[in-house]
Amino acid sequence: MDGEDDASNPMMEEMYANGIGGVDESPSSSTSTRKNRPIISGEQLDIEAYAGIYTGRTKIMRLIFIADHCDNSGMQLESLRMAYDEVKKGENTQLFREVVQKIDGRLGLNYSMDSTWCTMVDRKAEQRKEKLENELNAYRTNLIKESIRMGYNDFGDFYYAHGALGDSFKSYGRTRDYCTTSKHIIQMCLSAILVSIEMGQFTHVTSYVSKAEQTPEALDPPTVAKLRCAAGLSHLEAKKYKLAARKFLEVGLELGNSYSEVIGPQDVATYGGLCALASFDRTELKNKVIDNINFRNFLELVPEVRELINDFYSSHYASCLEYLGNLKSNLMLDIHLHDHVETLYDQIRNKALIQYTHPFVSVDMRMMAGAFKTSVAGLEKELEALITDNQIQARIDSHNKILYARHADQRNSTFQQVLQTGNEFDRDVRAMLLRANLLKHDYNLRAYRKL
Repeated sequence: MDGEDDASNPMMEEMYANGIGGVDESPSSSTSTRKNRPIISGEQLDIEAYAGIYTGRTKIMRLIFIADHCDNSGMQLESLRMAYDEVKKGENTQLFREVVQKIDGRLGLNYSMDSTWCTMVDRKAEQRKEKLENELNAYRTNLIKESIRMGYNDFGDFYYAHGALGDSFKSYGRTRDYCTTSKHIIQMCLSAILVSIEMGQFTHVTSYVSKAEQTPEALDPPTVAKLRCAAGLSHLEAKKYKLAARKFLEVGLELGNSYSEVIGPQDVATYGGLCALASFDRTELKNKVIDNINFRNFLELVPEVRELINDFYSSHYASCLEYLGNLKSNLMLDIHLHDHVETLYDQIRNKALIQYTHPFVSVDMRMMAGAFKTSVAGLEKELEALITDNQIQARIDSHNKILYARHADQRNSTFQQVLQTGNEFDRDVRAMLLRANLLKHDYNLRAYRKL
């Protein structure tokens, strides 16, 4: 393999440094410390720490999602226990009944159906709703725009707290006609975005993000960060990974934990990092991710993602893929990312294969299979698919298991370009002569008079 030895040595060093071969170096040097770092293990998700990032309805929905998609019964029950406790802090009796049904008596009497609590909350809700309706009718009678806006806003909050997301969205939308300041418009947009994300209606998210961005005078840095997060989630849902990456990379540190009802700063790092790996080229990855001081602070919250990005850029693919493999089980439990994990992983792996083969005239597929921790037969199938899709310009010697790069014939392509340019020149000259003759004989003028 021409030039392969030079590339394989650093990779093998990285594999040994990550615990495969065992390296014992002094931790005094930062480089040595990095080489000695252990590959993360497929540890079970710390549900309590994970849930602590979020607040409100999204915390409950994420816990329920983990319970529904996790194979570990212990994690399922822990998620449902926390969801039960969290639901009882609010007023959503419908969601409470769903959680109790999922628990199905497995957590004992303390986590069983509390009919008394449900009846009390529902009774208070009816009284609260009646009071809000009376107040809103009074405001409408008096035609006080600000009071009407606040009345609809209170209705939106009421419906949201009780899980009636459709009614909540309508109520927030009705405040639009009564907004008198830019600040009111921003508040309306953020409320509508929150409900739309919970409903999974990401077309509404995009629409309201655009509306909010049209009033820049009322946008403070935390609000801008929230809007970019919302836009990033919308693009992620639409599988526009490059646009999603750009939005997450633009999120400012002002976000902090201020948007915990939707997303945490750790999510910004994970979503942005994986989308960037899957969609950015090498230059963009360096300039917009690795050298991005702002985003680097988010990556510090998720060291695994930071390291796999650095390993990918440094062509340490074995280590990078090891990180991805260990993260996968936990990423599959993420309510927004789970549908995209397979696609993102495939795109990242394909990019790694393309980058690996790019510098070489020929590549020994046995060594390449070792670098990517796969079989030669499996690697051959992957390379065949990439060659068929025209992503790799190469051909495979199946007998000797060597990949040969197929470089373009520069001499032939130059001649082809010269011939094409000559044909275009000939066509343009003929068109000019034709037009000159038409004008000379007043053809257009006579045709006009004839009409």
